[in-house]
Amino acid sequence: MKILLPLSKPVIAVMILFYGVSQWNAFFDALIYLTNRELFPLQLFLREMLIQGQLSDMVQVSDSTLDAHALTVEGIKYAVVIVASLPMLILYPFLQRFFVKGVMIGSIKG
Repeated sequence: MKILLPLSKPVIAVMILFYGVSQWNAFFDALIYLTNRELFPLQLFLREMLIQGQLSDMVQVSDSTLDAHALTVEGIKYAVVIVASLPMLILYPFLQRFFVKGVMIGSIKG
């Protein structure tokens, strides 16, 4: 255990990070099984917002007030994407030391 566990820490950290990202981004189960909008996860609201934005982009309107409104909606969409990815961006620096350590363990010293 004195040899195996320290060498396995980088691999375990990467697996935890990949599992966390996949669970954080999982929306398909909620899309299938949930009908109550109060129980929707953040990613499902983000998906709906992005799909509605794509549908509104297909409709071409030349009014200047609607153009300003469209810019505001685009800004809100981008802000929600950043907020939705923020927890994983915060988690990565804490696990980055394991990535560096894993690379250095396999390197040749000389």
